[in-house]
Amino acid sequence: MFRRPVLVRAALVAAVALLGTACSTDAARQPGPPAATVAPARLGRTLPDDPVRMVLPATGAETRWTQGLYVFGQQVTRVAAADCARKGGFALPAQAPLAFIRFFALPDLDFVARHGLSTSADVPAAATAPTTARAGSAAQVRRCQAQGAQAAAALSDLYLPLEQRWFGELGAVDRAPATVRARRGLPGCLAGHGAPAKDERAFIGVADARQQAATPADLPATERAMGGVYADCMRPVEAVRDPARLSLRTRFLADHAAEVRTLRRKLVPALRAAEKRYGVTLVFPEP
Repeated sequence: MFRRPVLVRAALVAAVALLGTACSTDAARQPGPPAATVAPARLGRTLPDDPVRMVLPATGAETRWTQGLYVFGQQVTRVAAADCARKGGFALPAQAPLAFIRFFALPDLDFVARHGLSTSADVPAAATAPTTARAGSAAQVRRCQAQGAQAAAALSDLYLPLEQRWFGELGAVDRAPATVRARRGLPGCLAGHGAPAKDERAFIGVADARQQAATPADLPATERAMGGVYADCMRPVEAVRDPARLSLRTRFLADHAAEVRTLRRKLVPALRAAEKRYGVTLVFPEP
């Protein structure tokens, strides 16, 4: 299985939890924005010029490649497990559709401004033939799921140890005095947009309350409006963090030069081989 780095996973869990947190009644009663038409997010297939940018993202835009990489691993897991079950003459339990998951530790502000805090491109569904096979036993399902995880690990083992160390380094940027100073302007900016909140975490709660109160017809525009507020107010913060993370990555690459050389040599050929073997296409969300 492709495993997300610990810090990123924690940030995502926190974001999901906050999206479910109730906020003040006043926030929920704010009127929604006028309707607007925005083309849906698209899928891209172009890899970065350097796979480092996909595995060790330093900007929000680079995380689009990282999101695609994680989804690709999940798709490989599912296809390999399904092949195992088909050969065994049984069916695996149904699974929820896959989705691209944002990295709010490295916010992709242009994407958020256009599509909102959660909406992204749809992950293509894997082509599967209809089956009337019996359901597999618990042991059979576990065996095939293990085979699926093993198939994905053959890819993630090429980059995951290095990636985990990289995400562990990013906290230094958030703790830097320049970042702390930039964040001080966030509450005033949010209040100026009519979305008072003391920080990002509180803003997610305000956004959720307004989206929960929106009618189905108004929901897309409400989500985009809240994404626009978030993007506007976070741009001064990212103007500080982006160059700091890029500089940090330069030092990180020098400190891990041998592992980076191996990554650059092996990862893309392995991904292309997996595309052919499992019939899955590596794609990325694009605004």
